[in-house]
Amino acid sequence: MARSVVLNQSPRCPRCQLPPRWCICEGISDVACPVKVEVLMHHMEQWRPSSTGHLIKRVMPAADVHLYRRERPLERAEIVRPDRTLWILHPLGRPVSSEVPPENLQVLLLDGTWRQAGDMMRAVDSWGRRVSLPMTGESRYWLRTQAGEGKFCTAEALIFLLGALGLEEASAGLRLQFELHVYAGLCARGAKAKAAEYLADSSVRAAFPELLEKLSRRPARDG
Repeated sequence: MARSVVLNQSPRCPRCQLPPRWCICEGISDVACPVKVEVLMHHMEQWRPSSTGHLIKRVMPAADVHLYRRERPLERAEIVRPDRTLWILHPLGRPVSSEVPPENLQVLLLDGTWRQAGDMMRAVDSWGRRVSLPMTGESRYWLRTQAGEGKFCTAEALIFLLGALGLEEASAGLRLQFELHVYAGLCARGAKAKAAEYLADSSVRAAFPELLEKLSRRPARDG
């Protein structure tokens, strides 16, 4: 039976937010990106170890995370940089264009459930340009059930955006870190068969053979 790290209050690594048994900090590496990334995270999301908003901050140190509470709205000047063009990712936005160089771009990602993201969008809609992405295929975010076909998590949205901007190295680097995060999260829940199925179609297997070997040999009493 799958276990909940949150409900069981298991000890967690302060960096990767996984139980010590499944700590993946050895595999974490920075992803360089000229785009200034901002994550607007719903306050209900901040304690969830599965959050990909936290993942973005871990692997992209220049990114910033801002907590959203309806009763304490953020000011535009707290987030928006006057020297950059702000894009807010949303399925109902305009298509991505190439008119803004990545180094002049600031992107705001909404991190929460689809209902929470809708609430956050209403609060920030006037801050910048609402932009949509050509996201196709199935989500690889197996830690949560997506709200429907063509729905993707926060990190996946950023992966698609980087690819659309021609930042292939950054896109691939973030995808690798994202899939390592998902794989370890499945293992931490005790979903061994699902984790093995996920790994079979992931580049994580080739990228981190030594780490995966260590994870397979760690005794269960470690966490």
